[in-house]
Amino acid sequence: MILRLAIASLFARALTVGMTILAIALSVALYLGVEKVRTGAKASFADTISGTDLIVGARSGSVQLLLYSVFRIGNATNNVTWESYQDIAARSDVDWIVPISLGDSHRQFRVMGTTQDFFEHYKYRQGRSLEMVEGIVMDDIFDTVIGADVAATLGYSVDDPIVVAHGLASFTEHKDQPFRVSGILAKTGTPVDRTVIVSLEAIEAIHVDWQSGAQIPGQSTPADVIRQMELTPKAVTAALVGVESPLQTFALQRAINEYPEEPLLAILPGVALQELWGIVGIAETALLAVSTMVVVTALIGMMATIFSSLSERRREMAIFRAMGAKPMTILSLLVLEAMLMAAIGALLGLALLYVGLMIAQPVLDSAFGLWLPIDAPTMREAAVILAVIGAGAIVSLVPAFRAYRMSLADGMMVKT
Repeated sequence: MILRLAIASLFARALTVGMTILAIALSVALYLGVEKVRTGAKASFADTISGTDLIVGARSGSVQLLLYSVFRIGNATNNVTWESYQDIAARSDVDWIVPISLGDSHRQFRVMGTTQDFFEHYKYRQGRSLEMVEGIVMDDIFDTVIGADVAATLGYSVDDPIVVAHGLASFTEHKDQPFRVSGILAKTGTPVDRTVIVSLEAIEAIHVDWQSGAQIPGQSTPADVIRQMELTPKAVTAALVGVESPLQTFALQRAINEYPEEPLLAILPGVALQELWGIVGIAETALLAVSTMVVVTALIGMMATIFSSLSERRREMAIFRAMGAKPMTILSLLVLEAMLMAAIGALLGLALLYVGLMIAQPVLDSAFGLWLPIDAPTMREAAVILAVIGAGAIVSLVPAFRAYRMSLADGMMVKT
């Protein structure tokens, strides 16, 4: 009986009730959307590099090593000598190893020297491999593969020339050894998108005529001569390592950290990523706080709507009382109306969220590399809906108690 009265009452005030439900729906959709983006961003961040068991570099801090080797932020305190790199690569418990050499740049994008094994072993987003949208992997010493952001920002296509600058934010360029774009990578949402990738030998080649950070005056070795040179590097910045068996990971990490020839550091990428997220992930708390306040504002708006309708409904309440309705029935009616509005708004908000996800998912993936999975509603989302319904009941208690205390005489009084 009370449910039918509540539904009829809501239909009688369809416009006001509809606006209140829409406000709740939008706020719930925003809250759940922020939660989806937060968890998606955290998952994408954690999947910046996957399938790599260890990252090896000069001894520093784990976050610092992760920042310059994976995110291309900052610089290494020192390099790893080629001899040490070969010693690690020769170990029986190492399945594969990929060297990384950093230091140069191209128009604010980092240049990374590596081997073709990088394209085979670098994985992201739970094991996805790098893919070419155009061209091929480096075939010549002066070929380069560029990330999606480099191509989009600078307008490059295959066969375009690239001149690498010496160091970071440097005005000195290696103009005598220009590169050719041989391939463009698909968008990954990782730092690879902002990287110019060349061969390890190419890093040595462009520095043939350089000494102590400056070009030797009057010296310019032809490219054909450079191709015939021995271009084995003397050192690398870092290395990505895959272990034969996961059980050997910690033993190999300890052996590298205790390497006697030079101070080295081996880190677990997953652990370092979680540590870094703890530093940069404070923004997620702010996002959740803002979206929570939006939901709270919508619920307070619902309470205000119920309050404003009480004056118009005094005669209605008085008639109910005159027909034998108990004061508790009046209170229950208003609380039930609020719960119905909150429930419809929350469910509508959930529906809006999934419609928005279906529209935005491919756009966010291609533009930002942010993958938001469309899964069945989780227990967390169900808990949010129940919390909104419960909060709707709570905020309705204030106007409900006011209606509860209204007297029959006040309701029947003619206002002049």
